[in-house]
Order: sequence, then C-alpha cells, then structure tokens
Amino acid sequence: MTQAFYSKRIVSGMFAGTFGLLVVGIGGFWFTFALGLIIHLALIEYFRITEFAGIRPATKTTLLACQILLFTTYFEIQGTFPPEIASAVLAIAGAAICGWLLLQPVPGSISDIAASIFGLFYLGFLPSYWIRLRGLSDYDLNASIKLMSINHPNIFTLGMTVTLITCFMIVASDIGSYYFGRILGKHPLSLISPLKTIEGAICGLLCSVLIGIISAIFIKFDFWGLLFGAILGALVGLLSIVGDLIESMMKRDAGLKDSGNALPGHGGILDRIDSYLFTPSIIYYLIKFILPSLLG
Repeated sequence: MTQAFYSKRIVSGMFAGTFGLLVVGIGGFWFTFALGLIIHLALIEYFRITEFAGIRPATKTTLLACQILLFTTYFEIQGTFPPEIASAVLAIAGAAICGWLLLQPVPGSISDIAASIFGLFYLGFLPSYWIRLRGLSDYDLNASIKLMSINHPNIFTLGMTVTLITCFMIVASDIGSYYFGRILGKHPLSLISPLKTIEGAICGLLCSVLIGIISAIFIKFDFWGLLFGAILGALVGLLSIVGDLIESMMKRDAGLKDSGNALPGHGGILDRIDSYLFTPSIIYYLIKFILPSLLG
C-alpha cells in the first residue's frame, strides 16, 4: 500500500475521531441525531451488500424502523416516552418488515426476511445501546458512586465517561490489530478475512486491556476496579474482532472488498463502525449490574 493511501487513512481517521469526540461530548438529542445519520448511511451500505448477494430485503421499511427505534430509545431514556417503548417498537418493526415483504408483487424468500430482520438487529437494536450507554447517570449505578474523581462532575457524567472509555478501547483494539498485525502477523486469524492475523488480534486485545487498566487508574479504582477495567478491555477487544469478522463474512459472501468508499483509506461507513456494533450492549449491562457490586 502506498504512502498516499496511509495519508488518506490517517486524515479520514482523524476527521472521524474528531467528529466522534464532538458528538459524544455534546450528548443528548444531537448525539442521537448523529448516530442516526451514521446508521442510515451504514444501512444503505449493508443493503448494497445484500443485493450483491442476490437478496431483496425490505430496504425502506428497515431504514425507517431503525431510525424510529433509535429515537424512541432516546426519548424513553429522557422519560418522554414510557419504559419499554423501544422494545415495543422493535417487535412492531419486525412484524412490519415481514408484512411489507408479503405485500410485494414477487414473493419474498427466507433470505429476504432474514436479511431485513438482521439489518434491524445489526444496525438498529445494537447501536441503540450507544444511546443507553451515553444516557447513563450516577443514579443508574444504584449506589453513591462517583465514577470520575475530577473537578467537573457536571461535564463528565457517567454516560459520557463510559462512552469515551469504550470508544478509546475500540480504537486501541483496531489500531493495535491493524499495525501490529502488519508488523508481526504470520498466522491468519480466519479464512473469512485472511489479512487478519492471530498476532494482530492478540496485540489489539492487549491494547484494549491496557486502555481499560489506564482508565481504571485514572478514575482511582481499587484492585477490583482495576480488574474490572482489564476485563472490560478484554471484552471490548474481543467484541471488536467479532464485529469486524461478521462484516467481513457478509462482504465475502457478496464478493465485495469494501462496503463503500465514503471514508478514504477505510472503505465505507460500515467498514469503519463494524467494531462498534456488538460492544455497547455488553458494556451497558456490565456497568449497570456488575460495577455497583464491585464498588458498592
């Protein structure tokens, strides 16, 4: 790969990172709006992949359903909508997608239904946990625990802190896997993506664990908190690899190298966010249910 390729990769990566930091810092409605825009673009790329694989999903219905799911999740967290409304939207959206496919002139197939419902899960339900994670407050720990021992508690809320740390761990995993894999990689990780190596995956995992431990030290956790940070880093690193390989599997099945070309040096939007899809739900429940018992 040429120097120009790496230059484009670095510049577009810095742009994406700056944008991510900005919207995470702002939070609230604008965080949800930005996430919705990213997910919409990623879904378009996802449906492009399915169409290359010869599948005819319910594209428009799923695109709309995912946006409704994201925003109902936000308004549920804000207390504007009643609890469990997002779960109801998920069930109704699934039924609507199946209904839409039934009404088409050409009868749908199992593949059409599966691709549509998976799209709702993959780029609707899973990303909605970023909204839940960003919306966490100290009260969600069910204990009088302050996560950040700093002078600006009103700025660094629990949700903002955890979201930033999770993103940093994913970035560390991605960068570690990519660059150490190129330097040290000898053994392919999976036939799905031959360029990914076991050595790169291990280094990416260790980079994520390191960020988890550093974050725990910065927050001034005790030993159990440090252990929790390390475990969190390991899980994030593992889930990042899973997300990457899942997207690679879909592209391989469709005969595509990239999901798109929106980000020079990275490929498409989906290529960039695949590591971020399976992570937030696990982190959310660990923070909500496991962390209080360790620190309480």
